[in-house]
Formats: sequence, structure tokens, C-alpha cells
Amino acid sequence: MKFFSWLAVVSLGWAVFLGAAEGVAPVKPREVLTVAADHADALYRRGETVTFAVKLEVDGQPADAEVQWTLTQDGVEPKRSGSAKLVGGQATITGSLAAPGFLQCRVTGQVGAAKLTALAGAGVEPTAIKPSQPAPEDFAAFWAAQKQALAAVPVNARLTPVKSPREGVETFDVQADSVGAGVSAYLAWPVGAKPRSLPIILTVHGAGVSSSNLGGAAGWAKDGVLAMDMNAHGLPNGKPKEFYAELAAGELKDYRVAGRTARETIYFRGMYLRLVRALDVLTAQPEWDGRTVVVYGSSQGGAQAIAAAGLDERVTFFVAGVPAGNDHTGALAGRIAGWPKFIPTGETPAPEVVTAVRYYDGVNFAARAKAPGFFTVGFIDTTCPPTSVYAAYNALTTEKGIFNDIPSGHTNSPAAGKAMREAVMKHFAARRVER
Repeated sequence: MKFFSWLAVVSLGWAVFLGAAEGVAPVKPREVLTVAADHADALYRRGETVTFAVKLEVDGQPADAEVQWTLTQDGVEPKRSGSAKLVGGQATITGSLAAPGFLQCRVTGQVGAAKLTALAGAGVEPTAIKPSQPAPEDFAAFWAAQKQALAAVPVNARLTPVKSPREGVETFDVQADSVGAGVSAYLAWPVGAKPRSLPIILTVHGAGVSSSNLGGAAGWAKDGVLAMDMNAHGLPNGKPKEFYAELAAGELKDYRVAGRTARETIYFRGMYLRLVRALDVLTAQPEWDGRTVVVYGSSQGGAQAIAAAGLDERVTFFVAGVPAGNDHTGALAGRIAGWPKFIPTGETPAPEVVTAVRYYDGVNFAARAKAPGFFTVGFIDTTCPPTSVYAAYNALTTEKGIFNDIPSGHTNSPAAGKAMREAVMKHFAARRVER
């Protein structure tokens, strides 16, 4: 299928600062290369020309140079490359997509010893992006069986008081049994909280190996919330950094793709079942208001938030910032998949891998969620690419919202973070009014 139509590189244009590279430097460098789409919202129709404006400044002044550019379908084929001469420090590059997706423009150049890179993305009818594969026919039955296995394991919750980092907040180390590694988290609530007075928030972690975050739970509790922060691997909390680093370099080094040949052995099975068990612990607390449950996370935590909503009808709202875990089989449709990249770009996957990973795809959890949700998406995210994020967002059939973080990669900008928090607080307020 042909996705691109190509137009010539021409001079002059409009640009927005994206940084001299994909990261954001604390001090503006002497040489600054930028690129941005010409629509303020970076959104286009199928077949519409997308114009990317390139700009180069040296010491704040326009500078002429030759740059190289590549246009791709969100980082994968089809690709088209060329060069452009900047006149008055500016040039434009144009292209289009014939199908819903994201057009990515990467520009590189060299000024003296400085090697410069800039990246921009444009969405082409992204709300029309569909999952690359349908859900397995027995998706719901498989996860019902996993939850049944979990229910056979007694919760056995153990709450141990720990010193609170916030005045007026009680905090606890929480351990509970699950299938495989158990829940390991920090729990917090306001001192003197009355029974059935507090909404729940469960915050979950991105990729990596670490302790639960006591300060995170206590911060939410300070705002009048029954809050739990749970680490992703069921590891003991509060250990020295070396403890987690050793696991990350050893036993958990490749957990993201561990067991990918069978649905029963994929590492995320235990992680996702711990979400349900954590909610068992939270909803058993007498301070819970009996009606409000939010799950909140970014990247791998965003994948967990979507999975929690798809697995557990107690969830009333979820927030998934730049979520991982979506459209694992994207490569089979000529698209890019999100982390953990069960099927890397360019790899011919074994049939059993294709079968297994569909049971862990965020698009399938989103399609089954009963709760409303809020997403963020970075238009130049190469870890959890926007194509994969929108595939999951579009699968959600409930009330939903998304923050298009146009100049951002795999991060939540301050504006995106603010939007995520505001979405949670709005949900809390609405549930209080409904009582």
C-alpha cells in the first residue's frame, strides 16, 4: 500500500522550537535546529500536504547551511530522504499520508563541530487509526480464567506503618499475596479520615526496576485521597539503590519480552494480575468511599492503567500518559508498535509470538473498559509512538480525552502533567457531586 505522496523541497516557512536535539538542554546552545508542522495543532486530513518548516539559528541569528531530512510513517517504511539548503536560515519539507497515521520528519545537519538533530510529527486523521489485529476470540475468557486463579489466592494483606514524609498523612508499607510475585506498595491516607470518605487512586510505574514511591502516595493523600503507589515487580520497598540495580542488570534485565512465546508465560501476566490484587487491598479499606477508583500511570504505567480498566470493573477512571503496550502486532500491518516491542520492527515473528502477545495488547483492554479514560501522546515519541497510542485511544468506547503533546517525545511535559492531574481531580469532583 502506498502511504506517501511527495512534493518538492522549497524555501521559507514557519518553525517552532523543539530543541537542538530530541532532548531539552538546560541552556540554549549556540546552534539551534528546529522543525515543526505548519498547522498549529499538527493535524491534517488524508492526502493533505503537510509542510514541515526547518529553521537554523547560530547565536540567535539565522544561519544558512545544508541539512538532510527523512520523512517516514512514524519511524518506519515507507521512507523518503533528501537534502535542503536553508536560505535565510529557513526551508520547508513537504509530504502527505494517504491513510490515517503519523508523518514524522527528522532533520540533521552540522554546523562547525556541532551535530544537530530535530524531529517533528504530524497526525493524519489519527482518530481513524484502527488496531492492527482483532482481539483473540477468547481474550475475555482467558483473562477471566487468570482472575479466577488469582481469586483462589488469599489476599493476606500486611500493612506496616512507616514514617510519613507529609504532616497529617498516615503511611504504610503494604504487602499482599498474588499469583507469582505479590503486591508491594506504599499506602497513604489523611490522618483522621472517616469511614467511606475517600476516593481511591492507584499509581503505577513506568519501565525499570525500583521501590514503590512513598512520597507519591503521601502527596495524593494530602489532597484527601486513599492512595497507593505500587512498584511494577512485587519487589520489597525501601532497599538501597544497588539492590534494584542488580536486579535490573540480572534477573529482570529482559523482562519486557520474557516469555513472549506463550500467553501463560509472558512476564506481564503477573504484573497485570497484581493490579487486580492491589484493588482488592484498596477497596477493603474502610476509608474508601465505596464508589471511586482511579488508576494512573505513564509509559509502562499507562499500559497498566489501561489493563486495569479492561480487567476490573471497579475502576471508574484511568489516566494513561504516553502509554506503552499498544498495537503489538503493528508490524504485520506495516506500522510501528509501542514498547515493549514484542515484535521489533523488521523482525519476522514466530506465529506463536503473534498469537500470545495479542492477549496483552492495550487496544484489546481499552475496547473492554467500562470506565472513562484520559491519555497523553507525544507526537515525536519513538518509544511509545503516537500511532500505537491512538490505536488504543480509538478502541476505548467510553467517554475519553487526549492531550496531544505536539513537541514532546517519550515524556509528559509540564502541560501534559497538569492536564493529567486536572482530569483526575475533575473525576473526583464529579463523583462527589453524584453522591
